[in-house]
Amino acid sequence: MAKTIHVSDIIEKLDLEVLAGEKGIRREIKNPNLTKPGLELAGMFDFYEYDRVQILGSKEGTFFHWLEEKDQRIRVRMMFEKKPPAFIFSKNVTVPDIFLEFGNSFGIPVLKSSYRTTSLFSELFAILQSRLAERTSMHGVLMDINGVGVLITGDSGLGKSEVALELVRRGYILVADDTVEVYQKEKGFLIGEAPDVLKKYLEIRGIGIVNVVYLFGVRAYRENKKISLIVELCRWDEVDQFDRLGIEQHSQTIFDTDITKLDLPITEARNTATLVEAAAFDYKSKSMDLHSGKMFNEELAAKIKKNHDKDEGEDA
Repeated sequence: MAKTIHVSDIIEKLDLEVLAGEKGIRREIKNPNLTKPGLELAGMFDFYEYDRVQILGSKEGTFFHWLEEKDQRIRVRMMFEKKPPAFIFSKNVTVPDIFLEFGNSFGIPVLKSSYRTTSLFSELFAILQSRLAERTSMHGVLMDINGVGVLITGDSGLGKSEVALELVRRGYILVADDTVEVYQKEKGFLIGEAPDVLKKYLEIRGIGIVNVVYLFGVRAYRENKKISLIVELCRWDEVDQFDRLGIEQHSQTIFDTDITKLDLPITEARNTATLVEAAAFDYKSKSMDLHSGKMFNEELAAKIKKNHDKDEGEDA
């Protein structure tokens, strides 16, 4: 389920100045894409994407001032009549009075940014994508282990939060505990984060809720992370068989993105945090085409072939 976002949210996050239309700052933004209304200022409204936030940069500002006053008024009114969420002017653009007039009369916010156009586009698009993308919630813990986003899943009571605590103690970074909200930024790129109420917190049975920033400092927590690997903890006696060389590749599909998945059998004698850490390092190694299992298999096959050829030579 996608979250909602209002104009007031982007005003706060980007520190935008409200120049007009203040009564419309609670207007909802439903489309994460952005548009620059250059064609509309030229009088072409056939493709006006009025459900998007409208960004006006230096090009639009310059072109606007080339128009005759009559055309300025007609075209700006037509843009406001379609009731887009807001108009945002970038850093070096002088905001025309006509926008302020219609902003107040239509109740549509006219905003001013301290960012240049390209940066404004990038920052705002990232905010809208993260808030408006379709989401799913997963039970588990998300960690940043040496740059690898590892989603640790498994049945309740297997010690996922305790594993996370030990990994944080080793210097790795917590993203989310218990509930991980996952959204797809684009195909092949899943982002995980904690629900607002759970940010920075870990639940440790017998201790309670702990704030990792208070315990370990600001470096122990980050807001979100790309998910690269899923490690599912399972009891040893529940695993029928497992790949001893680590050659087989399994994956789990979330939305339409396949994520590498590893089933990790655990017992009281195994150090689960160390195993998860090793899985993350191994994933990173494989992503650099350094596959230990394949290398071992190739070396073993070469040695067997060499011995076989030697035996045939002796028999001849």
